[in-house]
Amino acid sequence: MKVKNSRMEALKMLISSMELGSQEEVLQALEKEGFKLTQATLSRDLKQLKVAKAASMNGKYVYVLPNDTMYKRVTTPRMATEMLQTSGFISISFSGNMGVIKTRPGYASSIAYNIDNSNVPSIIGTIAGDDTIFIVIKEGMSKEYVLDDLTPILGHIK
Repeated sequence: MKVKNSRMEALKMLISSMELGSQEEVLQALEKEGFKLTQATLSRDLKQLKVAKAASMNGKYVYVLPNDTMYKRVTTPRMATEMLQTSGFISISFSGNMGVIKTRPGYASSIAYNIDNSNVPSIIGTIAGDDTIFIVIKEGMSKEYVLDDLTPILGHIK
């Protein structure tokens, strides 16, 4: 299962950082990342991720992740394995008993899942989008306490 999770994360990174217009292009990109798989397996992975095709800025139809037809593409793509070495966390902001965590595109749901399943004592729950997580903080908890609770999950918090 760990191989599939790694492959799915690499697939999300590749789709978000490259303009891939065919399954053959996706298979080649995954192979460069060290993932050798069949077209049928790729097709199932794309279906599970709810990947669609949308027109890019130059009119070419490319794969995009759900809820974002004009997906934020990076100008200098890195290897997916290199991108996977970081947590995806960008920043956190607070207002009263609410917080907003910004992540790299595609990371919010997995980070929110980790927060929810880590039983963080200072957080009631999360709602995740593509690159944003909304957190509800328990009454009376300080920002510093929340940051201390989240550090094991998010890594170094700026």
